[in-house]
Amino acid sequence: MKIAGKATTAALFALAALGASAQTSTWKIDPMHSQADFSVKHMGISNVHGRFGGIAGTVTLDEKDLTKSTVSATIDTTTVDTGVAARDGHLKSPDFFDVAKYPTMAFVGKKLTEEGGEGKLTGDLTLHGVTKSVTLDLEGPSKEQIGPKGEIRRAFSATTSIHRQDFGLAWGGTLKSGDAMVGDEVKIELDIEILKQ
Repeated sequence: MKIAGKATTAALFALAALGASAQTSTWKIDPMHSQADFSVKHMGISNVHGRFGGIAGTVTLDEKDLTKSTVSATIDTTTVDTGVAARDGHLKSPDFFDVAKYPTMAFVGKKLTEEGGEGKLTGDLTLHGVTKSVTLDLEGPSKEQIGPKGEIRRAFSATTSIHRQDFGLAWGGTLKSGDAMVGDEVKIELDIEILKQ
């Protein structure tokens, strides 16, 4: 993912982790303008798409040492939506997300790097009671934009992929063709808007 110049590269470090100093600014994720989309193979022949809402979180930007900034976010797993009620019910069941037991997933950023105009944020994703390290490819963040009520906004996008069985989401079988009923790789796209506090 391309990052537009040194100014946005510096702003990107607002997403890194490891503490904060005295001179900081705080940004909150705007759940009304943020979402997490995903896709996974069905029977090895098509992609099923879905999304989550209910995204919340905080970015604390250290103005003097951007590497000391922090990011943490949660997603409400009960909001999973693939456009098919029966499938959504199955995804919420113990076969998959088990939302009664694990109503949220969480991400805590650990390290941000930038090389060749590309930003990568590595952190811990906790899903279905399992925590694994994942790396997000980042685009943005955007320039600051002043909203109609005087609020200051920015936005960024991120992509990654995870293997669902790494997180204990193991339901599904193998077809006679050798293809899985539900693919193991899940592609994730995030579009996040943040508000300066």
